[in-house]
Amino acid sequence: MLCARVWRGLSPLCGGGHLTAWRRTQSHTAAAAARLDLSGIYPPIATPFTAKEDVDYRRLEENLQKYNKIPFKGLVVQGSNGEYPYLTEEERVEVVRTVRRSLPAGKVLMAGSGCESTGATVQLTEKMAAVGADAVLVVTPCFYKGKMDSRALIQHFTKVADCSPVPVVLYSVPANTGLELPLDAVVQLSQHPNIVGLKDSGGDITRIGLTVHKTKTQDFQVLAGSAGFLMAAYCVQSAACARWLTCWAGSCVSWSVCVCPVAGRKPESCSSASSSPTPP
Repeated sequence: MLCARVWRGLSPLCGGGHLTAWRRTQSHTAAAAARLDLSGIYPPIATPFTAKEDVDYRRLEENLQKYNKIPFKGLVVQGSNGEYPYLTEEERVEVVRTVRRSLPAGKVLMAGSGCESTGATVQLTEKMAAVGADAVLVVTPCFYKGKMDSRALIQHFTKVADCSPVPVVLYSVPANTGLELPLDAVVQLSQHPNIVGLKDSGGDITRIGLTVHKTKTQDFQVLAGSAGFLMAAYCVQSAACARWLTCWAGSCVSWSVCVCPVAGRKPESCSSASSSPTPP
């Protein structure tokens, strides 16, 4: 988190520079040593809606008061549980701003800033940082998934990380995107000093273990994306002797948390009969 500002403005998208963060100067190396520690549990919070399908910020603040009573390391905002594809950019930013106001000092706010284009992702990432995000969670662009090979994804994430004022966490959620971030791309991107980790929601423990093994020489943090394979992920950490392994737990939150009084904006959105956040 403290190191990221060194690279702002280095890529063409950030203001016309010609260098990239891959060319590590001594200051880059020193900054990379101050990586954001993501170890801990981060519930991916839901976005409540009113009966008119507007974002219910009052309910959101009530939920946050309940989350704050649980010793989580932080919160993931605008992940898959947050229904971010169905929010406007203004709503996405305002939700993060609301969470930052209510989140106690010392708790990490990780905000989803992924969009389909690199330029839009850079712009939203900067806005998320401006309203208080400690890190951004950047999902794989997927509309043209047939063209999203390792080369294209490395270029996309590199430009976002070059421009981001805060650390970047890669986000692979193939159940939603139909696209899994290739392992060779993860390995190369793990060398970028402003990319601090990967949230892998695919559930393939063998792949998670291989990712941990192949990135063990980097200060790179592998995050399991669901409580369903939390224990297995910890076992992989032990077997691979990885320095970092964090797990999300979406289903361990109090049952009284309000998800949405009505159906929300998804065609098949959360049911009012189940008020607990579900794993991403």
